[in-house]
Amino acid sequence: MASEMMEALMALCQEKHIDELYLLDRLEQSLAKSYAEVLHLEHGAKVTIDRTTGNIYVYKLVPVGEPDPETGEYEDFEEVDVTPKDTSRVAAMHAKSEINAIVRNAARQQIYEEFQDRVGDIITGTVLQTTPDFTILKIREGVEAELPHFDPRRVEGERNETPRNEHYRHGDRIKALIIDVRDPNAQTPTGPVKGEHSRPSIVVSRTHPGLIRRLFELEVPEVYDGVVEVESIAREPGNRSKVAVSSLEPRLDPVGACVGPKGSRVRTVVAELRGERVDVVPWSDDPATRVANALSPAKVTRVIVDPEHTYATVIVPDDQLSLAIGKEGQNARLAARLTGYHIDIKSESLARGIIAKMAAKQAEADSLVDAEEDARCAHVDENGNQCRNHARPGSRFCGQHAAEENGETTEAVVEATAAPAGTGAFEDVDMDAVEVSDDPDSLI
Repeated sequence: MASEMMEALMALCQEKHIDELYLLDRLEQSLAKSYAEVLHLEHGAKVTIDRTTGNIYVYKLVPVGEPDPETGEYEDFEEVDVTPKDTSRVAAMHAKSEINAIVRNAARQQIYEEFQDRVGDIITGTVLQTTPDFTILKIREGVEAELPHFDPRRVEGERNETPRNEHYRHGDRIKALIIDVRDPNAQTPTGPVKGEHSRPSIVVSRTHPGLIRRLFELEVPEVYDGVVEVESIAREPGNRSKVAVSSLEPRLDPVGACVGPKGSRVRTVVAELRGERVDVVPWSDDPATRVANALSPAKVTRVIVDPEHTYATVIVPDDQLSLAIGKEGQNARLAARLTGYHIDIKSESLARGIIAKMAAKQAEADSLVDAEEDARCAHVDENGNQCRNHARPGSRFCGQHAAEENGETTEAVVEATAAPAGTGAFEDVDMDAVEVSDDPDSLI
């Protein structure tokens, strides 16, 4: 019986391409755990399988010596044979489960090695099954992928890679982007862990912006060859996307190449995205031009850019304001993501009003400055210092320097006002009224 089991195991190993010694080691470890529980062995058990005959031997581990004072564990054990009579039946059950686990892990490892370098590639799959949490896609025979659409409010930490407006039926063929390949040997998986070993190793996405890039590579030969480059993508999955493209060939229109004759190429991309609107705009190294192009189809009057703070103020005609902002701000939001600038959109009338108010405030400020300057006395001393007194109303000078307005000097004014009457100071005399006489007595 044992030899027949060994022959069956060897044949299965050859069929499934499994290492025979690896399978036997795994089987011995599994049987040791089971017999330690069944026989209630305190220190565990050891199981050996004869590689020739297939006979199974179970040994009880009996500690020898004293335990380690720090860890309390024994280092040496004595093996005591406690082999039960019917070991083949238990061995067969464990062999079946171990072989299934080994085959499953080997398949997952093979898939991981094949697809680990294909993250970011596009694949085409057929819908096999749809659950409330994810959709299973068949890539080819024996290879499946998972398209998750978990509700983050209900299942925390899981992905949602499906647009809200998309629903799949059995047999549908869809394209998706590979975003992750789970490593079956990872000790601490970085991705979702709920049902990790029962779910496909490949995780795909229908919401990733890279999906649009890959779709244009499939439909536009210039993009695939690298003549036309996709510089930036902004996407709201299932609703609308903006794609900025540039050309390495000056005479080639990158937007026209992506749109195609009568829009045939971009229509194919839209059809694959199930009606999601795609706007293709030209890319520019100039930030102002880039922002203006990103707000297409709205017409832009002027763009004022602050590169240091990545802030752009856009002025559009009044009839283009709603088009530039878009429904619920969608157009402006996508343009901001596409360019990396915070965009503030204003209509021309609003901009004119703001400029007029700013000009009025500036004029008022200038008049206040001029009034402040005019209010000071205009007198300047010999050292070039201006008088700090306020000028008198209707005059450019203060009361102390008012005489300067009539051309008189301050010193003369001081002398004239300081001499009292009768101290020898000359008074104003009418010289024509003075009579001159030759008689000396008349002077007495």
